[in-house]
Amino acid sequence: MNDFSEVLSKAKKMQEKMSETQNNIKKIEAEGVSGGDAVKIVLNGDNELKKIFIDPKIFSESKEMLEDLIVAAHNDAKQKIKIKTSEEISKITGGLNLPSGFKFPF
Repeated sequence: MNDFSEVLSKAKKMQEKMSETQNNIKKIEAEGVSGGDAVKIVLNGDNELKKIFIDPKIFSESKEMLEDLIVAAHNDAKQKIKIKTSEEISKITGGLNLPSGFKFPF
């Protein structure tokens, strides 16, 4: 029965680490840029848009150009969030390479 208690204890510690990691991921922010820093977007770990900066000089460009720059900056920020999230998760997995698409229960 002692082994079962140990397993439960380890499972509880892992659950606590996962919960802490989930909270840490929510606090992560990443800035995506495009157009030579003409457009900057900040996303958090929940992929919520936190800030957007558009250099006033870019308004002389076409509407389509501005839209493309916003999309590019957003995609850049999303990629950076993905990398930072993976780094945070690897802290609790001990660097264990999980299969692509593997989702933790959060």
